[in-house]
Amino acid sequence: MSNSTTVDIRSLKKGPILFIMIFGAFLAIFNQTIMTVAIPELMDDFHIQPATAQWLTTGYMLVNGVLIPITAFFMRRFTTRQLFQSAMIIFLAGTSVAALATSFPVLLMGRMIQAAGAGIIMPLLMHVVMSLFPPEKRGTAMGWVGFAIIFAPAIGPTLAGYVLQTYPWQTMFYTMIPFTLLVIIGAFFYLKNVSETNPIKVDVLSVLLSTIGFGGILFGFSEAGNKGWISNEVVLSLMMGALGLALFIWRQLVSKNPLLDLRTFTYNMFSLTSIISILVTIVMYADMMLLPLYLQNTRGFTPLESGLLLFPGALLMGVLSPVTGKIFDRFGGKWLSVIGMAIIIATTYSFINLTDSTSYTYLVLMSTGRRVGMAMLMMPLQTTGLNQLPRSLYAHGNAISNTIRMVAGGIGTSLLVTIMASSTKNHFQEMMTTGAATGQSQQHMMMEASIQGINDAYLVIFLIGLISLVLTFFIKRVERAPEKKSEVTMDRPMAKEA
Repeated sequence: MSNSTTVDIRSLKKGPILFIMIFGAFLAIFNQTIMTVAIPELMDDFHIQPATAQWLTTGYMLVNGVLIPITAFFMRRFTTRQLFQSAMIIFLAGTSVAALATSFPVLLMGRMIQAAGAGIIMPLLMHVVMSLFPPEKRGTAMGWVGFAIIFAPAIGPTLAGYVLQTYPWQTMFYTMIPFTLLVIIGAFFYLKNVSETNPIKVDVLSVLLSTIGFGGILFGFSEAGNKGWISNEVVLSLMMGALGLALFIWRQLVSKNPLLDLRTFTYNMFSLTSIISILVTIVMYADMMLLPLYLQNTRGFTPLESGLLLFPGALLMGVLSPVTGKIFDRFGGKWLSVIGMAIIIATTYSFINLTDSTSYTYLVLMSTGRRVGMAMLMMPLQTTGLNQLPRSLYAHGNAISNTIRMVAGGIGTSLLVTIMASSTKNHFQEMMTTGAATGQSQQHMMMEASIQGINDAYLVIFLIGLISLVLTFFIKRVERAPEKKSEVTMDRPMAKEA
C-alpha cells in the first residue's frame, strides 16, 4: 500500500469508485444464489439430504452474518482500498477452493471462505455511497447499488442453470476467477479512501459472542429439519445462540467503543425499516430455495429451465432498480414500499396452491411479478432508514443493516426448509393411509406430499408478507439526525487515501 495522503472527497470522481465496488458486490452477491439451482444435482452427486445441502446457502449467509458486524470496526480501522482489496482477495481464494472441490466438505469450506470476503463488501459499498452522496441524491446512487443486491441473486439461478445443463458445476466457480482478478486490479488504480481511519483495537469478546449468538441460532434452525425441534442438539443450540446474542447486546450497550453501536436503534425510522427488512428478506431468500426444489425435484424440470424461469424477473429488476432510486429521491420511500409489498403479497398468494400440473408460463408470470415488487421495495426501504442516521453512525448503520439482511436470509431459508420437510413428512403419512386404498404408488404419494409441503412453506411466506405490508404504512421521509454530543463526529470533507 502507498503512503497516506490527504484527499478531498468532494473532488473525487465518483463514477469509477462506484463502478469498481458495485462490480465486486455483484460478484459477491451473485455467488450467494448460484447454488440454489445446483442443490438438487449436488444432493445426488454427494448423496446428501436437503437440510445438509442447503448449508451451501445457509453457511454462506452465516459467515456473512458473523463477519458483517466486524466491518464497522474494519471501516474505521482501515482505508477503503485496503479493506476492499483484502475482501476481494479472500473471495478469490474461496472461489478457487470451491472450483477444485471433489467432496461436499471441501466445497462447503470454499463457500465459507468466499463468504468471509463477501461479508465485508456490501456494508463497505453502502458506507461509501452514504459518504459520497448527500441525502437528496442517495436514492439514485442506491438504486445502482440495488442493481447488485437484487439483480445479481435473481440472475444467478438462470446462469447457473445454463452452466449445469452444459458443463460440470465447478465451471460456475472457474468463470468467476478472471472477473474477480479484474476487480482487484481495478481497485488498485481507481479506488480512493472516503472516510477517516482510526487505529482502534478490536473487541475480541464481542466477536466471540456475536459468533456464538448468530451461529447457534442459525445452526439450530437448520438442524431442526433433520432432528426435530425438541431434540437436545437443536434446543441446546438455540439456547446458546439466544444467550450469546443477549450477552453480545449487553456488551455493546456498556462498551465505550462498541463493535456494533446499537444507538442506531434509537432512531425510529431506522428501527422500523430494519424490522421490515427482516421480514422481506425471509420472503425473498426463501423463495429462491423453494422454487428450484419444486421445479426440479417434483416436476422434473432441468436446472436450465428452472433458472430461465427467473430470468424475466431478473431483467426487470435490473431496469427498475435505478428508476425506483430516482423516484425515491423525489417522493420518498413510503408509497414505493407499500406498492412493492402489495405486489409481492399478491403474487406470493399464487404459489400456495401449486400442483403437479401448474403451467410453466403461470410460474414465470408470478415469479416475475414478485421481483418487480422487490425492485420497488428493497433499496428505498434500506435508504429511508439509513438517511436518518448522523454521519458518525454510517459505518455502524450499514453494518447492522447488512447483518440483519444476511442473518434473516439464513434463518428464513432454514426455517422454511424445515417447515417444508416437516409438512412433507406429515402429508406423506396421511397419504399412506388413504393412498393404499386408492392404489397410488409410494413414489406418486411422495411427489404429492412434497408439493403440499412447499405450498405450506409459501403460506408462511404469504403471512409474513401481510405483516410487512401493515408496517410499510408507517414509513415516512425523515431528515438526517444531528450529531449527539456523545457521538464522535466523522462529518469531515477530508479523508486519507491508501
